[in-house]
Amino acid sequence: MIAAIARSGDREAFAALFDHFAPRVKGLLMRGGTPAELAEEIAQETLLAVWRKAALFDPTKANASTWIATIARNLRIDIARRETRSRLSQVYEILDEETPEQPDATLSGAERDERVRAAMTQLSIDQYRVVELAFLQGFSHQDVARSLSIPLGTVKSRLRLALSHLRSRLEDLR
Repeated sequence: MIAAIARSGDREAFAALFDHFAPRVKGLLMRGGTPAELAEEIAQETLLAVWRKAALFDPTKANASTWIATIARNLRIDIARRETRSRLSQVYEILDEETPEQPDATLSGAERDERVRAAMTQLSIDQYRVVELAFLQGFSHQDVARSLSIPLGTVKSRLRLALSHLRSRLEDLR
């Protein structure tokens, strides 16, 4: 089917391919922990990429299902990276609160990311897990408490202590 799509843009072959693979890709993503709505979106993007890149498919290197699953996996990784960058910027905003900017102390985004990651490794395991869930994975405080089976007050205390620690470690970034 992919060969027919690559050769002549065969819409019927693509429709059959879509009908066959879209639910499988969605299921694969959901088994990996992707929420249903996002899995549906990634499945559609995956098959759109198959339509666009059909000429790149090489059946001697992989079978169609492996190739399609790899595209889906890569799209999911790209989305996770974008989400992590977005959440890291939220951490920066929290760290920067109530601190005047110092233009001469500006670091590139990559340097700043590396410094934040290094500072996070200095947190206790408990603090790190709370920060990771709350800021990098976007959990609410209540969801963090449920996920770690700890009281909500403990989540808030660990976050406060972790952010205080990060602020002191990253003072020169502000």
